[in-house]
Amino acid sequence: MKLCILGGGLTGLSLAKSLIKKGLSVDIFFGKKSLDFNRSRTIGISNDNLLYFNKEILDIKKLLWDIKKIEIYSDNLRNEKILNFENNNKTLFAVLRNNKLQSKLLISLKKEKLCKFKKNFNYKISNLKKYKLIINCENNNYFSKKFFARSLKKKYDSFAYTTILKHKKIKNNAASQIFTKNGPLAFLPLSETETSIVYSIKGKKNIDLKKLIERYNTKYSIINFGINNFFELKSSNLRIYYHKNILAFGDLLHRLHPLAGQGFNMTIRDIQDLNNLIDLKLKNGLDIDNSICEDFQNTTRYKNYLFSSGIDFIYEFFNLETKMDNNILSKSVKLVGKNKFLNRTFKNIANRGFKI
Repeated sequence: MKLCILGGGLTGLSLAKSLIKKGLSVDIFFGKKSLDFNRSRTIGISNDNLLYFNKEILDIKKLLWDIKKIEIYSDNLRNEKILNFENNNKTLFAVLRNNKLQSKLLISLKKEKLCKFKKNFNYKISNLKKYKLIINCENNNYFSKKFFARSLKKKYDSFAYTTILKHKKIKNNAASQIFTKNGPLAFLPLSETETSIVYSIKGKKNIDLKKLIERYNTKYSIINFGINNFFELKSSNLRIYYHKNILAFGDLLHRLHPLAGQGFNMTIRDIQDLNNLIDLKLKNGLDIDNSICEDFQNTTRYKNYLFSSGIDFIYEFFNLETKMDNNILSKSVKLVGKNKFLNRTFKNIANRGFKI
């Protein structure tokens, strides 16, 4: 049985690897851009998702840097933590470079007999008739524009800037997020000497990123800054997940504000849900065909919408506070965060998503 995946990014490669481990043949169609490795982008993967990824997709333990504490600050309470998440020095999530994960997946898949790469493909339905299931992991191809254009969209009037700091060696296992007047700024440790920066800045393209980072840096003795990259921030939730036997997947289904680092985590949960449905089909001796598309939509759409709405609420909550001349909201969050039950609930949702 042969399946088709459109897209050679992290989503397409991760999904392909999980399907091949089930003994399914996969053809991956990709354009030149999908295999470009961005060296300034990083991702955080929650502990629950890491267990799944390492077991069911690919062992990536050597690429990871463990984060054991998360600290949240805001401009209105600059010197005080408003939220603090930790679990007896246990790992909460891990950070790794996008390009290293993509490269490892690509190398692994090229060794698989059940996987074939096909580039410069002409996206026409007539060319894909031999596949019973087509999984579209690209945002900007013929199928995405033709069948998956209807979504709930939001523009944040912001740009996310990413870079890698090189600094003097320190114990570096605490991630921090600062809700600044300009937008949320995240420090995500990559090693004892490197830290990833994601700064979402409102309505600005030409900014002095180095100066802004130095203003909020209280921990690192910076040696140099890596290459800067930026992209416009939007969120979206697809209304309909499939067309006939073509299933939308990854960022095409849901795109989030990066403040909580949950975009790829949602995708891993989607991979897990899709694989569970495929396992059920195989167990019952059924074909992997277009019927799985509706099953997947029914299983995941409401969870994805709830989770992405929660991330947007967090953004809007702190965005409101930056417009206010007091610290009432930050103090309220700080009070809520001290409640052990609520603190544990927030950690569980970030780790596992909504398990309803």
